[in-house]
Amino acid sequence: MAKMTLQELRKLRDSKKTEIQKRDLSGKETQIIVGMGTCGIAAGAKNVLDTFLTQLEIHNLNSVVVTQTGCMGLCYVEPTIEVIAPGMPSVIYGKVDAEVAKKIVEEHIIHKRMVSEHVFDRPSVDIIKDGGK
Repeated sequence: MAKMTLQELRKLRDSKKTEIQKRDLSGKETQIIVGMGTCGIAAGAKNVLDTFLTQLEIHNLNSVVVTQTGCMGLCYVEPTIEVIAPGMPSVIYGKVDAEVAKKIVEEHIIHKRMVSEHVFDRPSVDIIKDGGK
């Protein structure tokens, strides 16, 4: 492995600090929980987690935290993620890939509208049809 310069080390440290802050629960009002059991990882959950982190940075969403958990019990629709946001019902999305993760950030997190075609657990049918309001 090649040696790193002091500048490269500082840049790496700063990027890791930012990543750690995105996973710190204190002061955050919205949670995105990514299912990272073996079934989720095999289905691409790591890429989904990375996409959420990138999208939060792009949209400067500092009040949102991304965490991970084990299997959510919905292995047939992995990768799965749960979103807990104020003013919205808690929801588990399934079959989430990078494009769906971007849509969840845009629709659910920013515009407070559920991505109904990927809801696999929690809200009743009438809530999904009304967009979560």
